[in-house]
Amino acid sequence: MDNLNLDFFLNNEIQINLDTFLLSLVCSAILSFFVQLFYINFSSTLSNRVHFSKNFVVLGVTTCIIIMIVKNSLALSLGLVGALSIVRFRAAIKEPEELVYLFLIITSGLGCGSGQLKITIVGVIFSLIIIFIYYKVFERKKIDYSELINLSFTINNEINDSKINKIIYDLKRISTELNFISLSKTNEITILNLDIRPKKFEELTKIIDLIKKRYKNSKIIIARSNNLNLWF
Repeated sequence: MDNLNLDFFLNNEIQINLDTFLLSLVCSAILSFFVQLFYINFSSTLSNRVHFSKNFVVLGVTTCIIIMIVKNSLALSLGLVGALSIVRFRAAIKEPEELVYLFLIITSGLGCGSGQLKITIVGVIFSLIIIFIYYKVFERKKIDYSELINLSFTINNEINDSKINKIIYDLKRISTELNFISLSKTNEITILNLDIRPKKFEELTKIIDLIKKRYKNSKIIIARSNNLNLWF
């Protein structure tokens, strides 16, 4: 008898109505899109906001699909836990504010996938209203991209002088001002320190991403005048 109940519990799957499925997907996509717009327009992070948020909608919809698939099947739920246990995420979260938006996206996907559309819509809208009020009332300071930004590059000794000059040239090309501070070398690492006034911060982040791809073990620290440090 116990085996029969267990088989029923593991194998019993409730068919999902197609209209309900599509409605949940559309709702999740719309909510994720609005969260993406708020992140791009109201976030104060130093990251490339357009680049970081380009997968917000996909993340929300994917979360919704996963929840809708596994919520009616214990076997699939256990399989999902086993599958995700071998996945290691290495995406660098540079500022806590990014986590807030990521959790908001995942929450919208979870809510829509579980069928709690009204609660999810109200909750996400309420969260976005709080973000908007905080931005307006407290006059959240936008980043002045024209200010001098200090860059500190720590790269292993696979780099030579010509490659260092290439980094400086790339940075000078996207800046209105570049001041060389210091260059130090040891047996293992090279540390390059510069002050830069970028034309657009998005261009600076692209150059940094390119340098990270060229030199896999490098570390880059961006420092602003308010002593906020970001590691890339």
